[in-house]
Formats: sequence, structure tokens, C-alpha cells
Amino acid sequence: MAGVKNIRVAVLGASGYTGGETLRLAVRHPNIDIIGLTAEHRAGEALDAVFPHLGGLGLPNLMKIGDLNLDSLEAVFCCLPHGTTQEVVKSLPRHLKAIDLSADFRLRDPEVYAAWYGHKHFAPELQPEAAYGLTELSREVILQKRIAACPGCYPTTALLPLIPIVAAGQIDADEIIIDAKSGVSGAGRAAKEGMLFSEVGEGIHAYGIGGHRHGPEIDQELSTTAGRPVVASFTPHLVPMNRGILSTIYVKLSNGITTNDLRRTLVEQYAREPFVRVVPEGVSPATRHVRGSNQCLIGLFEDQIPGRAVLLSVIDNLVKGAAGQAIQNFNLMFGLSETAGLQQAPLFP
Repeated sequence: MAGVKNIRVAVLGASGYTGGETLRLAVRHPNIDIIGLTAEHRAGEALDAVFPHLGGLGLPNLMKIGDLNLDSLEAVFCCLPHGTTQEVVKSLPRHLKAIDLSADFRLRDPEVYAAWYGHKHFAPELQPEAAYGLTELSREVILQKRIAACPGCYPTTALLPLIPIVAAGQIDADEIIIDAKSGVSGAGRAAKEGMLFSEVGEGIHAYGIGGHRHGPEIDQELSTTAGRPVVASFTPHLVPMNRGILSTIYVKLSNGITTNDLRRTLVEQYAREPFVRVVPEGVSPATRHVRGSNQCLIGLFEDQIPGRAVLLSVIDNLVKGAAGQAIQNFNLMFGLSETAGLQQAPLFP
């Protein structure tokens, strides 16, 4: 935006997939100056030793968080592991805005967080300062807060189509089934036996059945929308591709409601949104249609069972499901155009 000064930022945890993707987007952002990059186990290394595709861009070397000049910054992107961000954000100067890509501030109840993440919340006093950062549906709250807790990748695909139709009372909120499939980058960059090529290739499998950590996040937001407790049936699957999430969502229509009514509600909700689009009737959105972009595509079909509908939602898990949504929240928090740094078209094929 003309006349807007550049904002000095650091990316904490820059050596992981979400950190690298945040850098890929931020480096061409017209209003971001990248001042610091941290990676505790790679401190002192040049960025291109970690991400060769980001070499030659004049970015600083990696360092430890303790070596950052925090007073010189205006914002940080926290791409750190769950549990680490809480303590880091707690130690930051109060003037800094934090855009958090971990799960540390997504769940508003610290006891729910502890139950699902296996340890107590280390900064519960900061939870009231955090907004759940599903940008299209949470702008007013995000603008009031210092911390943007960016949603998980699976919840993003589920909540963008579901919240408007739950709010409109068009479906039975107790009859929601979410069947989601993700590429392997969603598991992070750390070496894991289950993520080896020979373990993942040429197959598909469900995991976290009945107990995935994104479940309570989805339930929290649906319950807030419905004004009562809601628990959705959510099962994620791992598919042998690098990027992308497809959520197939089965819903029971309220009396007198048709699939076309759902379509009209979603089209009206997102008609002026740059990154969420309802595809034409009869079109099934695919992950290859959003690869590398901040877009979410939503399709709707009548189920063969009367009174039911099928919703399809696709995103790139590393962009709209992580770094892109983080940049979008950053833009909102600093009064910039939400599309700044995010205008790239999807990669195809």
C-alpha cells in the first residue's frame, strides 16, 4: 500500500515447513522487512543451507531466539512447536504483535489444551489476549487482540464451509461427519519413521481416529457458533502427496432446507472474499486447484440419502492452512490490504 511504512518482523522457527513457507510469502510482501530468523538447532547457518530455494534473497542468517533484538521488531511469526510458543510469547515485549502458527493459543480453555496436548498451558494469562484467527470469520476479534492464533489446517477446511450454515440453522449440528485427507507436509519436517517415503508412498491410511488434536478445535468453534455444545465426527487421513487437504463433509439438512439453500448461504457469505470461493454447481474442487495459493474452494452436492448434503473443501495446508493465513492475519492487524503478499495464483499442474 502506498504511503505505508515497512513493518519489521522476525520469523521464529524458520527451519520448519511453516517457517519456510512464511518466508517464501513474506520475502515478496511489499510492507515486510525481515529482520531476524531463528532456528535453535541451526543457529549460525545461512538460510540456503536449510532451504536452498530461498537462497540469494538477502535474508539474514539463522540465530537463536535469545540473540534477537526484540526491541527493534514490531511483529513475530511464531512457527515453533506446540508448547514452545507459549513460553516464548510470554517473554516477548508487550509492544510486539504475535502471529502464532502453532496450536498454543487456539483452544480458549487451558484445561482443554492440557487434556489434548499432554502438558499444562504455560501462559494461561495470555489466552484472553489471543484471537482465533480464522480471518474471514473473525476480523473484529482479531483487530482487538495482540496474538493471532492461526487455526489448524484441518479446522480451516472444515470451519469455512460449516460455520455459516450452522449459524443459519440450516443443518443439524449434531450430525456432522468430516472425512479429511492431507499431504505429508502437515506432519512437519522433523524425521519420523512413519513419514519415510516407503512408509507413506503408494498407500493411504487414517490416523488419530476419534482423538486427533484438531477435533476439539473444530468443536470449540462450532459450539460457539451454535450457542451450545457441538461434537463433530472427525477422521483425518494421510495421503502420499506433499501439499493439500481435501475435507469431505457430510451434513443432515434442517427441515425444509435444500442443498441449494446451503449454496446460497455460502455464496453470500464469501461473495466479497478474495480467498474463499464457492465453485459452480456440479464442480468437485481438487487440491491441485489451490496448490501454492491462499485459496479455499468449496463445492456442494446433494447426497443420495434424502435430506443430506455433501460439502467439499480444499486448501493448501502450508498456505491457507498455515503461512498464508498467518500473513493474512498480519495484514489485518497492521491495517494493510489482506491480499498483500498473497496474490500468487495456484501452481498447476
